[in-house]
Amino acid sequence: MAAHNPLAAKLAAQAGFDAIWGSGFELSASYAVPDASILSMGTHLEMMRAIAEAQDAPVVADIDTGFGNAVNVAFVTPRYAAAGMAAVVMEDKTFPKDSSLRSGGRQELVPLEEFQGKLAAARAGGEGMLVVARTEALIAGLGQAEALRRGEAYAEAGADAVLIHSKQKIPDEILAYCRAWPGRVPLVLVPTSYPQLSFSDVAALGKVGMIICGNHAIRAAIAAMRETFRRILAEGGIAGVEGGIATVAEVFALQGDEHMRNLERDFLR
Repeated sequence: MAAHNPLAAKLAAQAGFDAIWGSGFELSASYAVPDASILSMGTHLEMMRAIAEAQDAPVVADIDTGFGNAVNVAFVTPRYAAAGMAAVVMEDKTFPKDSSLRSGGRQELVPLEEFQGKLAAARAGGEGMLVVARTEALIAGLGQAEALRRGEAYAEAGADAVLIHSKQKIPDEILAYCRAWPGRVPLVLVPTSYPQLSFSDVAALGKVGMIICGNHAIRAAIAAMRETFRRILAEGGIAGVEGGIATVAEVFALQGDEHMRNLERDFLR
């Protein structure tokens, strides 16, 4: 499940998700800026570190295009490994990127060989961290053959998995890719655009190692806050919304209040 801060990550872990997706899209949205390489690497890294520290589920960090070329990637990936990331996902678009799902977006891919070099740099600096190669060939309209060519080349370059992305409203394009995939490494899917494809449908393909719910935390938060704010103004008070929002006690629990009280008991003099 995607998360944009430690609170969202903690809720996702408590719900039972196996891992946390440190979403660049969600983090950008939480700052109210476009998902277009606007936030700095430092901002993203520190949030990923905080997310990892807040809960026990492994964190998969969305590092977009790696913040530059292979040299940038070589400097960046050891810092993500030191921050406790289980994996990073890097995409083969040019820097600065444009959001994959943006209508009419600028979807330009780097040459295949250049991205292989970036993957090699990530593997060299990752210190045990998994490296997932994300190809945007379908997003860029380059077709299945190019998407498969890039995916296989990225696996050869050392990627531990290949994320194949699509913005088609039905899953046919993704299903065709999965069936054609030779299986060198597992695939990763982000079914934002084709939500009718269930987890069990994906498992039946026998090719997919991870499913990412890419932006549902921020979308849920926006919808809930918008409705709560609307009701408070419409009703002229806060009484009407009390039954539908978290209690203050629940917030204290998520903040680790009990642990702090134990520290006070044990160490404050």
